[in-house]
Amino acid sequence: PTTGRAYHWKTTSSEELMDDTPRTLRAMLAEAKDTSELMVDLAYASVYFDDPDMAEEVDELEQRMSEMVHDMRAVCVLAARSSREAEGMSSVLQVVSAIERIANDAVDIARIVTHRLGIPRQLVADLSDAEEVSHRVLVSDGSHMAHRPLSVLELPVQAGMRVMAVRRGHEWMTDVDGNTVLVPGDVLFLRGSPDGITRLRELAAAPVWEPPRPEDDVALTDLDRAVDVLVEMKNLSEVAVGLAYSALVLADRGLAAEVRHLEDRLDEMKDHLELWVLRSAGGDLDPAELRGLLHLAEAAEDIGDQAQAMVWLVEKDEELHPILGIALGEADEVVVRYPVAAGSATDGATLSELRLNIEPGFTVLAVRRGGGYLYRPRGPVRLADGDEIIASGPEEGRVLLARMCGWDLATDDEGRDELVLV
Repeated sequence: PTTGRAYHWKTTSSEELMDDTPRTLRAMLAEAKDTSELMVDLAYASVYFDDPDMAEEVDELEQRMSEMVHDMRAVCVLAARSSREAEGMSSVLQVVSAIERIANDAVDIARIVTHRLGIPRQLVADLSDAEEVSHRVLVSDGSHMAHRPLSVLELPVQAGMRVMAVRRGHEWMTDVDGNTVLVPGDVLFLRGSPDGITRLRELAAAPVWEPPRPEDDVALTDLDRAVDVLVEMKNLSEVAVGLAYSALVLADRGLAAEVRHLEDRLDEMKDHLELWVLRSAGGDLDPAELRGLLHLAEAAEDIGDQAQAMVWLVEKDEELHPILGIALGEADEVVVRYPVAAGSATDGATLSELRLNIEPGFTVLAVRRGGGYLYRPRGPVRLADGDEIIASGPEEGRVLLARMCGWDLATDDEGRDELVLV
């Protein structure tokens, strides 16, 4: 058997830091990671739907995040009783600070809506074509979703989308899990592959939905270029964060180097975007509509900076406290790294043919090929024997993904996954 490459632990070892307390550092780290990602998702969705209520929810989540950050820092200080323990805790504090900054960037994005900074129509339309999109749907009475728990629906597998939040009347539920039972009238806010929207709306018995489209323009303007770059910045910043967490869990210097490369690209893209936005302001456009673009670019670039700050620990061979790998592996999404076996369903197939984002509901963050990585590979990329897929998605889908790559999952004596060739 091959050593397992799925990184999602459920251990309760007595050696874990403060494991005898009801609020462990491990649990807070996992929750902080999930909360920061939820905040970014909701912030972008608030821009897309122009929803002030959703933007205000991001502000409320920030308050919870601030409390968690304060508690985590206090625990780290109390736990560092020696110079060696202090070195280990410094790595935890650096990751905590990066997660906090990502949450702050989400608040900045949401303020585009609450402060009416202005967003051109082209951006809203182009966000529909992002590799991962936000969507909302109303659960109708008599639909397949009504009166069923999320665990039974398996939306990440069935539609390639995961629930970020549920609005029930005037109440927001952001701490949703598999036990959450949906009722008619619930409004779901989800994130995932745009290819899954049709199936999602069928399950909710919702009307057919047409995404906003930009007006047909003959000439490509500077504003068009800026919007295209911003959508790509959004994609790259999210990939950078996903790869950064993977690099920490795997202690993989190759992934860390790829994150640094993405951060450099984000810096360059932001420079180009600023130039194009300033040129656009010299035309007939209202400059007020362009402020939101600059605001979004700043936030996306800083998210990339925080991803780079996390992998700095791996690049410099700094001592990583083991709780980082355990906590980040316990987040809502698992990170897996599976090689493509010869003769498997993935060998010779393109990503568009495999539709991994629909079933088993995984997003491919990167493909390792030879000595390099293809980050956020697109549909035409064809996989081959010897490639390694690095992907994130729901825990319930990892067995199917492993099987598609030609492996069965087994468990070793330490509770880790092992890959057994089919």
